[in-house]
Formats: sequence, structure tokens, C-alpha cells
Amino acid sequence: MTIKYVFLVSRQAKIRLVKWYTTLSQKEKAKTMKEVSQLVLARKPKQCNFIEHRDTKVVYRKYASLYFVAGIGLDDNELLTLEIIHRYVEVLDRFFGNVCELDLIFQFQKAYYILDEMIMAGELQEASKKTVLRVIAQQDETEAVENSERGWGDL
Repeated sequence: MTIKYVFLVSRQAKIRLVKWYTTLSQKEKAKTMKEVSQLVLARKPKQCNFIEHRDTKVVYRKYASLYFVAGIGLDDNELLTLEIIHRYVEVLDRFFGNVCELDLIFQFQKAYYILDEMIMAGELQEASKKTVLRVIAQQDETEAVENSERGWGDL
């Protein structure tokens, strides 16, 4: 299963996080994000979470005020992608302690780091929440040590 892209979009159609696993031009990426965002935001809550868009299946799930959107191949498993999205949200929730949109805006680098720990090159790399959280905690410790050695304090 190959994920082509993952992005988070708010109800106001603002992109909060975007990660591409395929090579496209900047113009094509912007066009795809705009079209997919409009499709997802226009759907009713009771409708299916899967949409076909061009040569991809769009899988999305709404959590609070954010839509978590992933584009996959036409032959890929939608339910597995939905589970990956849910696992990502669970890890974010544990890391931030009841994650909200502002956490992702002000600490976007952590959200990207968590995503990078879970998904690499469009493939699920690590499914264990405990492992991902342990690696992130280690990264935070390393960052704190480096900052203190430089005299930057707690940044």
C-alpha cells in the first residue's frame, strides 16, 4: 500500500500540515490540495469517507475542526488507510495531551516528526504508538541537552 500524500485541512479550508510522497510540480500539488479540500469540505457528515479523485482514492476523517486526508492508489485498502489516520491522531493526542488545531499550528515540527516516524516513503513504517512516543521523547531529550549545551535554555 502506498500513500501518495497526507494533509490536514481546517473547516475554513486552511492547510495545516502537508506531506507528499510522490513527485509532482508545485502547481499540480496546489491544484490537487485545492480540489481535494473542496471535495472533502463539501461532503455531509453521514457520507462515506472515501472519494475517488483522478487516479487516487481520497480517504479522510474529521476530528474536531480538522480533516485528516490521505491520497492512496486505486487498488489500496481504504480501511487500512483510515486506521493509519486514526493511529496518527492517537499518537498526536498522547503526545500533546488532547491535541487541538493550535498545537499543530504552533508545534508543527513535532507533528511532522511524528508523521515521519510513522510513515516513510508512503509506507507505514511504525504502527506501535509506544515506540513512536518513545522515539519522540528521546528526540526531545536530545534537543534539550543540545540547547542547554549551547546556552539557549529551554526552547
